[in-house]
Formats: sequence, structure tokens, C-alpha cells
Amino acid sequence: MTDPALALTMIGLMALGCQWLAWRMRLPAILPLLIVGILAGPVTGWLKPDELLGDLLFPLVSLAVAVILFEGSLTLDFKDLRGHGHIVRRLVTTGVVITGVIGTVAAHYLLDMRWEMAAVLGALLVVTGPTVVMPLLQTLRARGNLTQILRWEGIMIDPVGALLAVLVYEYVALGMTGNAASHTLVLFAQTVGLGLGMGAVGGWCWGLVLRHFWLPQKLHNFGTLMVMLGLFAISNALFHESGLLTVTVMGVWLANMRGVPTQQIIEFKETLTILLISGLFLLLAGRLTVDQLSLLSWPAWIFLGVLMWIARPLTVWICTMGSGLTLREKALLAWLSPRGIVAAAVASLFALKLEAKGIEGAEMLVPMTFLVIIGTVVVQSLLSRPIVKMLGVGEPPPAGFLILGANSVARMVARELVEAGFSVRLTDTNWDAVQEARMAGLPVYYGNPLSEHAVQHLELTGIGHLIPLSPYRELNSLAALHFEHILGHGRVFRLAEDNGKNAKRQQDQALGHLPLLFDGQVTYAKLASLQSQGGQLRRTSITENFSLDDYCAIHEDRLLTLFCINNQGRIRIATANLPLTPKPGETLISLIYPDSPELTKPVQSKADKAEQDKSQKTDSRIASATDTGISAPLPANRLPDTNS
Repeated sequence: MTDPALALTMIGLMALGCQWLAWRMRLPAILPLLIVGILAGPVTGWLKPDELLGDLLFPLVSLAVAVILFEGSLTLDFKDLRGHGHIVRRLVTTGVVITGVIGTVAAHYLLDMRWEMAAVLGALLVVTGPTVVMPLLQTLRARGNLTQILRWEGIMIDPVGALLAVLVYEYVALGMTGNAASHTLVLFAQTVGLGLGMGAVGGWCWGLVLRHFWLPQKLHNFGTLMVMLGLFAISNALFHESGLLTVTVMGVWLANMRGVPTQQIIEFKETLTILLISGLFLLLAGRLTVDQLSLLSWPAWIFLGVLMWIARPLTVWICTMGSGLTLREKALLAWLSPRGIVAAAVASLFALKLEAKGIEGAEMLVPMTFLVIIGTVVVQSLLSRPIVKMLGVGEPPPAGFLILGANSVARMVARELVEAGFSVRLTDTNWDAVQEARMAGLPVYYGNPLSEHAVQHLELTGIGHLIPLSPYRELNSLAALHFEHILGHGRVFRLAEDNGKNAKRQQDQALGHLPLLFDGQVTYAKLASLQSQGGQLRRTSITENFSLDDYCAIHEDRLLTLFCINNQGRIRIATANLPLTPKPGETLISLIYPDSPELTKPVQSKADKAEQDKSQKTDSRIASATDTGISAPLPANRLPDTNS
């Protein structure tokens, strides 16, 4: 295509289509991006990145990889690593070394690569990453402890593995310029010293700027991006190839510096990273040539098998010694290790640099990395669910509840469900309400449930239903559409809304297929009013001699039926189309009305009143939130309270 503007637009549209397809099929987005890129590039010859971007290709890839590594390193909070057990610590430290060594040896002997290039490839392929692990975990329904281990390994290994890859690459790249080992070691030490020094000093100085708000908050995201890219460019100018290490160290420093508000920056970087990744991988896959693809002969496939069936099982076996995990649980951990975005991005950048230096074997980095990514993602996506079933390490059908809101109504419902034996997790963007929920001992996630941060940190193990009990009407609607894809049809509910005929008609058009909660007339405002005037949740057992009609007669119909639990512990939720008709032996959970409720002036706690007032201003702005996770009015996400 000769028109650059049209070509770039088409790349953006293809990237959007790939992201949508990945969302619909619950696959890592990197898989359709790479496949479409290969089809558009070496297969059809339509996409020619080198001709399209010319000399700008290398700088753009360089800057994009710097942003991706910086965003990943911002999530490496050492407190989180300490808080998730010795298995995760071993996997992201000892496990990285084991996988890297085995990958290096296999690349040398199977692919006939020089030891230096084999070491670079081995270091690149230790990274899994949350963007490929999380979509698989959402469909597996494996045991909670296994899901937690795999989830946190994916989160933590991203920056750790990237740092290892950068260090190995710099050693190899500098080693090619030195005539003696001592000279190479000196160059390596200087590069690492500059990267560590500039990254630490830059992170500390910029952390002070953010912590003391010496820059307006609206410029924090933009300022962080430009300072990071500036340090990357200056570091590379002072000492060749030190920039990636500099930005990685800067991100880790900011993530662990006390009092630095990084979560809003992470949200911004999430959106930017999605944009860069989508375009980057179409371009990188389009750069592949038929000659490079022809290098993927039978030794390449054996190399893939070594990583999947030797390196990973050996790593898991060593890292889980003395952990108490059963053999079947270890088998699932040994099976799941899909490679992801960081590996592809860094491999492409390293290949460009090493090929420019004329280093033998550099042409193998990209096709081998893409082969491992596609191979692990495809095979493990197709076979993981049958393997979980065969091993017997899956969870029963999830019966727990994700409740939007941590206000007093949500807390009241959550407490009753917890006492009935169901797992519950609240989510809210109101810090005061979140604190009150935690004080009540309820598991809660603080942040936007639609964000990319929530994809990584909002624990959904055992969660099978979504109940919106938030005053944010737009958030309720967007969350219902988002989680219906994850939880399944019939497991996501909606509340009635009293906001005018036009608004009601629009809601019915978008969410009309979702069941209306309870009697179909109750709104959040009505629930809050009933509770503030003395309404309480009560459980009662229905027997042959005590029916629902008898129960209603006692309270003079001043009750609202909410849930019904049968003898097997299964729960039914009252909806407008399916009101509850409990049978003898079942337990009914109802909201008992006050004697003469006045529904116009609810009495609210300080946190709930603040949230109610805020919702009126927020609803019109929340609509910008998407499943990529950014919603401007919402407060910065924070890590979930994993101990709650």
C-alpha cells in the first residue's frame, strides 16, 4: 500500500479487530495479533513495515519496548512478592534461572546457535506475563491456590524476566565489541552501573516530584512518560544499550517508593501499552520473511517441546519442594506457562539491534520467539480445560458473588451471603466505603472493576454471579456488559432504575436481556432508604407447616424476597420474571420492611452520602470506561487486600 496514512489506519483497524476477537474468544490478544500480522506480511505481502516506516521503525520499536518494560516494572511491588508465599518467590527467582539455563543449552545444541545468542534466546523465553495467563485462568476454574500461584507468577515474572533478558543482551552485545574478556566485563559493569544509577536516581527524583505534587496532577501521566523516555534516550546516548535497564530500574524504584501515587500512572500506561502492543505486533509479525519462517524446521519444534515438557516441569518440581502441593496440583503448574508480550517485544528489538551489528544467529530470535508464543498459547488454550478435569484439580461451578459497591446496602447483603456460606467480593471506588467493608471483615477490591488492573488483581476464583448494588448507574450498566462475557449468560443481574422514561428505555435496549433483581421495581435508592429506616435481612427456614404465605402473613407483606438456598447449598436469586417459591427444607433470605417506610429521605452514613453525591456527577463521565479499564473520574486503583 503506497498511502502511509491509509496503511496506518488499516493497521489500527486490524488491531482493533484482533483485540475484539481475543475478547470474544477469551484468548490472549497477542495470538490473533501475531497471526494477522503474519498473514498481512510474509503470507500476502500487503504489509511491509520497513518500507512504510523506513528509518523510523527502529526508534519506534525501541521507544515502545521501553514503555512496555516501564509499565511492567511499575507493578513490581516487593511487598506483594513477599506476601504470596515461597512458591511464587522461587518461581520468579530460581525458576527463571532454571528455565533460562535449559533454554540456552537447548538453543545451542538443537538450533546450532552460538552460546552468546543462545543465552539471549534462553533469557527472553523465561517470561510468561499476566496478559497471556489471565485469559486462560478465567476459563479454567482451577483450585484457588493454583490460580493464585499462576496469577502472581505471571504478574511478577514480567519485570524480573525482562530485567534478566536486558542484562544478558547487554553482556552479549558489549562482548562483541571487546577483544578480551576483561574488557568485556568492564564494559558490562559500566553499562549496568549507568543503568542502575540513572534508573535509581531518576526514579527517586521523579518520585519526589510526584509525592510532593510539584507538578499539577493532570500532568503526572504525561510528565512521567516524557521523563521516562528522556532518561531512556540520555542513558543510551551516554552508554550504548543501557536505556532499557534504566527505565526498568526507574519503574521498580517508583513502585516501591513510599508515598508515590503510581496507580493513576499505571492506568495511563495500560491504555498506552494496549495501543503500542496492538500496532507493534502487527508490524513486527509483518516483518517476518519467508526465509525466516523456513528456519522453523524440526529442531525448532523440538526446542519448543523442551521448554514445555522438560524446562517447565523441572522448574516446578524444584520450586515446589516442601510446599505441600499434591502431585496433580504440581502437574497443572507444570503444564501452564504460555509466553507473552514482553518476550515478543524485547526479542524483536534485540534482533533489530543485533542484526544491524551483523551478529550471526540474530535472525533466529524473532521467528523462534513467535513460534514459542503461538505454540504455547494455542496448545495450552485448547488442552488446559480437559487437563484440569482429568487431574481433578478444578473448582465446582462457582456460586460466589461479586457485588458492585461497598456501601451499607452492599455490606448488609454481603454479610448475609457470607454467613450463609458463600464466597463474596465487594468492589468500589469510594475509599471510605472500602475501609468500612474491610473493618467489617469483608473481602473488597478498591478500584475500577473494568480496568486492566482489575483483570490482574481482582480475584474472581469461586465467583459466579454479579449483583450491582452501587449508586453509579453507568458503572452498573458497563460492568454488567463486561462481566456477562466472563461469568456467562444468566449469572449477571441488573437493578431497576428510576431515572426517567428515556433513560429507562435506553437501559432496556442495552441490558434488557439481563434479569431484573428481586421484584423488578426495587432501585438502589429504595434499598438504601429501607435499610436506613430499619430494614433488616433475615433468614428463615420453610417447612411443611410454615410456608412462604405464612411468613408473609406474619410481616403483613412487609418483606422483599432476595435469595433462596436449597438443601444442597445451591442458591437461587429472585428476579422480576422468576419470583422465589421456596420449597419445604429451603432457606429464604428476605429484607424485612420497617412499619411505615418513607422512601424519600434516606439516612446515610458519611461514606454512603459522599458516594451518593459523587455518583450524580460521575455517571455522565463513567461511560468512557471500557474493558481496557480507564475511567477518568474513578480514583486510582490500589492493590486488593489479599488478607481480607
